[in-house]
This record gives sequence, C-alpha cells and structure tokens, in this order.
Amino acid sequence: MGELSRRGILGLGAAAVAAAGVVGCGKENLPFGSGEPGSKGGKNSRGGSPEATASPIGDNSTSFTGKQWHQPDRPVPLEPGQIPPQFVVFSWDGAGEVGNGLFPRFLDLAREHDAGMTFFLSGLYLLPESKKRLYNPPNNPQGASDIGYLTDEHIRMTLKNVRRAWLEGHEIGTHFNGHFCGGSGSVGNWTPQQWRNEIDQAKSFVKEWRTNTGWADMPPLPFDYDKELVGGRTPCLLGQENLLPTARALGWRYDASSPGGRQVWPDKKQGIWDLPLQQIPFPGHTFEVLSMDYNVLANQSVRSTHAPSHNYPAWREQAAGAYIAGFQRAYETNRAPFFIGNHFEEWNGGIYMDAVEQAFRHIAKKKEEGSDVRLVSFRQFVDWMDVQKPEILAKLRTLGVGQEPVGGWESFLGDTTTPPEEAA
Repeated sequence: MGELSRRGILGLGAAAVAAAGVVGCGKENLPFGSGEPGSKGGKNSRGGSPEATASPIGDNSTSFTGKQWHQPDRPVPLEPGQIPPQFVVFSWDGAGEVGNGLFPRFLDLAREHDAGMTFFLSGLYLLPESKKRLYNPPNNPQGASDIGYLTDEHIRMTLKNVRRAWLEGHEIGTHFNGHFCGGSGSVGNWTPQQWRNEIDQAKSFVKEWRTNTGWADMPPLPFDYDKELVGGRTPCLLGQENLLPTARALGWRYDASSPGGRQVWPDKKQGIWDLPLQQIPFPGHTFEVLSMDYNVLANQSVRSTHAPSHNYPAWREQAAGAYIAGFQRAYETNRAPFFIGNHFEEWNGGIYMDAVEQAFRHIAKKKEEGSDVRLVSFRQFVDWMDVQKPEILAKLRTLGVGQEPVGGWESFLGDTTTPPEEAA
C-alpha cells in the first residue's frame, strides 16, 4: 500500500491553494557521472566498485564505502556578472517501493539524463509490521502509524532501490516515520525533544534493518546514515518551527518542510537552509498551486485519488503544464531554484507520475541542449549555495517571482561590493 493510502488531509497550503479550498502534503551542467570520485559506468579512478572497500557498520545493515560516487564537480562561486545556473530538484516523499515499479522507473529516468534526486525515506518502510511495537511515536500509541507498514517483500524491494539510488549518486534524506497529521498526536504539535526522538528512531530503523528483519541474504546499504542524513521533509509539511532547533543541533544543512514558498532565491532559517515547496502557475486558473503531485491532484479532484477516468488526459496535461510553467518562469527570469515534491503513487490512474516524467524530460532537454540547467539533489544544491559569496546571494534574493534582473545579468551581478537591502 502506498504512503498516502491511509492518510487524510496533507497539511498547509499556499494562499493561492487555499483560495481553491485545498491544502498541501505534505562546472557547467552537473553531469551524473562527473566529478571525483565516480563515473556513470560504475568505476572510478580507484578502480573496482564501492562494495570492494566497504566497512560494516553496526549489525551490517549499513556500511561505509567511502565518498559517494557520481557527484557533480566541486562547486565554485559565481563570477561577477555570471548568469546563475537554473537548479531543479525532484524529490520523493516516503521512497518506498510497493511493487508498482515507480521507484526503479524514476531511477532509470534519472540515469538516462545524468540527474540527481533526493529520496526522503520513511524509516518505517524498513521495519516489519511484526516488529511495529519497536516504534514509540511521540504523543501516539506504541506501534501506531498513519501510513501502512510494508510487507516483507516490499521492504526488500525498498532496500534494493534505496541501495541503488545511493550508488547512482542520489541523496537519501528522511520523511521520518508515522506521518501523523491530525489530532493531539500531530507532528505539528511535537516539541524539539520529540522531534529528536522521532529522528533517532527513523535512523535506527535504517541502521538496524538486518536485526529487525533477521535477513542475512541481502547486502547492506552502502552509506553511513549518520553522515548521509543532512535534511528531510516533515509529514504534511507540519512542525518545521520546532524541528529546526533539533535539525541544527544534529548538523543538518537544510529542511524542505515549509509549505507555500515562492519562486525566489532561498535563505536560511535558524541557521538551516529553508527550501520550501513553491507556488507555481496552474494552467487554466488565476490561482497558483503548490509544486507537489498531491496538491495538483487535490485541486483537480478534491482529494479523490480515484476520480472518473475520462478526466485523466486533461488533468495529466494540466499537471505537466504546471511543472513546466514553474520551470520556465524561473529559467527565463530570476533563475530561482525550482523544487518539486512527489510520491510513488498511482493516483487517478498514475497520471501524476506521467506528468512528472513529462516535465522532467522537458527540463532535461534544456540541459542537454547546452543550457546551464542542473538537475540535482537538495544536498548538491546547498553544496553550491554554501560556496557562494554572501553579497551575491543577497542580491539574488532581491529578485521577486518572475522578475528579470534590471539591465541584464552582467550588469545586475557585475558589482556586488555593496549588498543591496533585500526585498521583503
């Protein structure tokens, strides 16, 4: 069963989404195989493969395999007058494979186009239901979850695909565990200490899947999750304010939980990069929609995931059109990074997966035509942000949604010795 099959309303939406009565869920181009170490063919300058140098961690559920392969070249600061790259991040909430083939489908797509993505893994997706009482969610009964536990077969599929994702250069973040969005147990009510408890448990389910399943016939995940985990997205986009102090204490670098963001250059919140889902044009409407598959669905079929099929072709094109319009608006104006959230779900006949793929291919074509479009993970994006000059970022933040730099980029970023006052 998919991540959202047992959950209700998914969180806070942007003002434009609220207007529709709907809320939200929750070097040049950066080639997939460039940089050090790594190559798309699976070998690097050291020879061999990551597994050849693996060092077991704990019960051998995870292992240290060295620096991740298939990473972009080391980022460098923008030169005065240089046009910023157009960053695009495709991210996936839950990141479980339940036999519908969606996880490998998009891994294949990313590999085809030398792209990076972020997969926000739900810790419970590696915990057998027979061991559910190992989970003690804050303000909820022991073993409770608002998403379904996976079958053993689906846990195996998820392990296989998470392992493949990391080996192919993608980021493994967290979507936490039980996805509680309503009532007194909602993540929106959790304290910083409760968030720490939830994160510790999410990490333990990843780091101890072998003990919890008893399986000895599967290879370990090829990363140290304590070092790999540098960001996440909360269930239903709730609870960020109290999560951030904990995230900062843990050394996290970003959070992607804020709803209703705008297509502008981001800033830090409590010392953490705040990378929200964004309001984007919604074809055929005067209001905008949040850049996540469920929010498009919610505006089209009022949260029904099995609406009449005669609507599907038009809705598929409308969804793809929204993503493409969001990309084009940023690419042609302020070059703000574009963030898209997704779920491995087949809602309304799978049209949103088709729409995401259509938009992805449109964006990838721009990259392959020579435009400085970079399909990256959140971690790769903040790697770039962290090496930029503060005065450059300050000036970029003065550009509003759809606003082109006055006088062109060469003039706009040509002299940043005195940072301007940032726009409100």
